[in-house]
Amino acid sequence: MYVVIAGGHGKIARRLGRLLAARGDTVTGLVRNPAHREDLLADGTSPLVCDLETLTPADLAVHLAGADAVVFAAGAGPGSGAARKDTVDRAAAQLLADAAVLAGVRRYLMVSTRGAGSPPPAGADEIWTAYVTAKTAADEYVMAQDLDWTVLRPAALTDGPGTGTVRLTAGRSVGEVTRDDVAAVLAALLDAPETAGLVLELAEGTEPVAQAVARAAADRTGAR
Repeated sequence: MYVVIAGGHGKIARRLGRLLAARGDTVTGLVRNPAHREDLLADGTSPLVCDLETLTPADLAVHLAGADAVVFAAGAGPGSGAARKDTVDRAAAQLLADAAVLAGVRRYLMVSTRGAGSPPPAGADEIWTAYVTAKTAADEYVMAQDLDWTVLRPAALTDGPGTGTVRLTAGRSVGEVTRDDVAAVLAALLDAPETAGLVLELAEGTEPVAQAVARAAADRTGAR
């Protein structure tokens, strides 16, 4: 499989890139900062320097040629203001969707967030409100495109070692989940095209990752 990861130097993206490269997949990571190239090369990922805040869909589509799937794992990151939540967390995800359509890449995995899909809670700070609003808009846009999309909404993220067990449901995610386990679920979703069209909430749990993804795929198939 050939996978292109937007936001290739992010904490989830690098974990996913290493998993995919270790199992023999070909991975390209899109990064804005040229200084991040060496990190991706060390992970077994091919870096491609491009700025998702300035490219057009046609420009980006050229870089997606031949890919089997794209993963949106980019984000404005801690310390960024509301404006960049919009230009990265929303607009860049939409850009990747438009480019994927142009390039003929049907599979699109969206790394979203807990709380997306609902209005931000009353009293939430400005930045969190902007982030959830941007993620919700991005999810809705991707879901409206002619793509084989899966939206993954993880609970609060931690950097502890992965457990290999999760809770993957259509219900609201609560609690926490390690970035290791998020990456493992994304890798499993790439192997489960039957999960296209699903919005999945992810948190720590007791079900092995492969089993959780297989169950989600079976539930999707059974509902058709």
